[in-house]
Amino acid sequence: MKNFLFLLPLMIFSNPFFSQEINVDSLKVNELTEVVLTAQIEPQSLKKSVHNVKVISAQDIANLGANNLGDILNQYINITVRPSSSSGKSTVSMFGLDAGYFKILVDNIPLVNEGGLGNNTDLSQINLNDIQQIEIIEGSMGVTHGANAVSGILNIITKKSTNEKWNIIATVQEETVGKEFAFFDEGRHIQNLKISHNITDNWFVSIGSNRNDFRGFLGDRNGKEYTINDGTRGYNWLPKEQWQNNVLLSYKKNQFRVFYKFEWLDEVINFYDTAAQSGFNSQYGSYKYGDDERFYSTRFYHHLNAVGKLFNQFNYNISFSHQYQKREIEEYRYNISDDVESNTIKQKDQSMEILYSIGTLSNFFKNKKVDFQLGYEAVKNRGFAIVDEEDNQKKNVYKNIDNIDFFAISEIKISESFSFRPGVRYSVQSLFENQYAISLGNRLLLPNRYELRASIGKSYRTPTFSELYSQIIFDGHYFIGNEDLIPETSTSYEASIKKQIDLTSGIDLKTSFMVSYLNVDDRITSALTGFEGATPIYEYINISKFKSINFALTNAIQSENWKFSLGGSLTGISRKIENLEFASDDQFLYNFNLNSSISYTVPKWKTTFSTYYKFTGKAQQYISTTDGYVLSEIEPYSWLDTSVRKLFYKDRIELTIGARNLLNINNVNQSNLNQGAGHAVSSQVLLAYGRSYFFKLTYNLNF
Repeated sequence: MKNFLFLLPLMIFSNPFFSQEINVDSLKVNELTEVVLTAQIEPQSLKKSVHNVKVISAQDIANLGANNLGDILNQYINITVRPSSSSGKSTVSMFGLDAGYFKILVDNIPLVNEGGLGNNTDLSQINLNDIQQIEIIEGSMGVTHGANAVSGILNIITKKSTNEKWNIIATVQEETVGKEFAFFDEGRHIQNLKISHNITDNWFVSIGSNRNDFRGFLGDRNGKEYTINDGTRGYNWLPKEQWQNNVLLSYKKNQFRVFYKFEWLDEVINFYDTAAQSGFNSQYGSYKYGDDERFYSTRFYHHLNAVGKLFNQFNYNISFSHQYQKREIEEYRYNISDDVESNTIKQKDQSMEILYSIGTLSNFFKNKKVDFQLGYEAVKNRGFAIVDEEDNQKKNVYKNIDNIDFFAISEIKISESFSFRPGVRYSVQSLFENQYAISLGNRLLLPNRYELRASIGKSYRTPTFSELYSQIIFDGHYFIGNEDLIPETSTSYEASIKKQIDLTSGIDLKTSFMVSYLNVDDRITSALTGFEGATPIYEYINISKFKSINFALTNAIQSENWKFSLGGSLTGISRKIENLEFASDDQFLYNFNLNSSISYTVPKWKTTFSTYYKFTGKAQQYISTTDGYVLSEIEPYSWLDTSVRKLFYKDRIELTIGARNLLNINNVNQSNLNQGAGHAVSSQVLLAYGRSYFFKLTYNLNF
């Protein structure tokens, strides 16, 4: 029955008579920067959107010389990027909530990872070379995007056409890692090639490949070949190599458009043990070795999308996606003295396979004052993980987590100035009680170019595969998942006012002030639930509460040749954390952020100068100790990037040079209490590997 429910909407919306195109590429060039797609019934201008949508353009990405999504979001005012040198991953947090509450999509399709769908996404695994623009919406987006879109969503819109018969783009980028750089051996080395071709007026194809070779960061370590057993072998940041390949085939005729996109990711991360141990055998005699590991990640992504018109009236948009990502761990003994690997054991550690479909039907009324959209979202999710058992035993866990959702959204235009947008979603869950989400948004345009917006949204977050089924059991520790967890629920409120001012001829100022409030109930926390002898048992339970309030002011000035922005936000976070023995204080703890950017183009030189700055203020949170919850502080820090981008040779060659992290941030201090002791100590929070410089050369051939 569940399989039938999953397939039912696919059969309904796959009618071959559907034929309407909703194509942002067809919009006028001078309107393109204002057009948004995310959470819209139809693509429309940013001004007309009921939601507050923030747009990061392809030009912004080019000016940053970014090599992954983390480089871009590092400059976003309400987002914190959390890198991990031990796993090689980077994730995102917003308003104090981690990446499990923030959804990342590609062309409106949630992106899979080995632990979930759309959440906890590794920012370093997202290819930037095919991006048209990035759209971000803050707050609960459960009606339009389902589970786990609690703090916000990010939608990556990729390029799907070219104006020329042939377009060939080749890119080479070289980047230092801190002070470390050498061709092939140190630093970061990126190569990218994309070939696009308009086969006919109707058919288009593109193929691309990207290699990102990060050679690791030594810092105070001594690398793979180090043989002295003093704990300094290996790397502070692990070496990582990625290959990302993609193919796009599209067809369009009249009001019908369909595309198929395939992407393949292959990633290898190398871990070298800090100890250089001594061994002996008859073949090699005495030798030095390390017990090392490799982490393999593989992702396959299929996306088939069709948009068109049914019965010459109803607009439809339907997508099918099959995605699979797995992580494998290879353990081996590396003979440093003789450069030989032995005792190799490789096994799959974690995986997630997704069958996904989403479809919408709109334009029910010929009256343009009312628009109505019906839709469905169907997810068939099969997860796998290896978990610990007692006595050092392992167990394979295979579980399905499925849901099928139905949603309805209406946009009602009372006048050209005032519109409101109610929406509702009902989710049929396979593991949990059925869930729902509701929302109501309003937009009011006032005289003198004022824009008012207000919204309320109720959403939910379902427990992750790890929270449900994980087990980590060893001497003195017992951490387990909980199959009885229930989804968290959240409510968000938002209000904003925006004003546009013509300072002088050709110079515009846009200023915006926004207030938002988010409340999360039944939050899942790992809590002390009992003892096994003298060993404490920590289990995930629905016990905590979370609240945040955010005030944000942004300003942007733009003329034909230059752009300047300045923004600041004050965020208060209240966490009520309990572990059945202790409870934290639920007072609001405040954090201030500021960001600014300036970009100036010299048309005669075809050169753009850009600088991006972000200040992250002191962050406070309660952490657990043996004596209860204590207040911890992370010290403030600043981040500064700069670049120069120039076009040569009839705009065919683009050269970008720049520097990241000019203020040379590495780690910042975090105060806490030494567990079991009564005095404060300081630890380090990893942020970066210091100041880096990059050189990027792109050749663009059109014919």
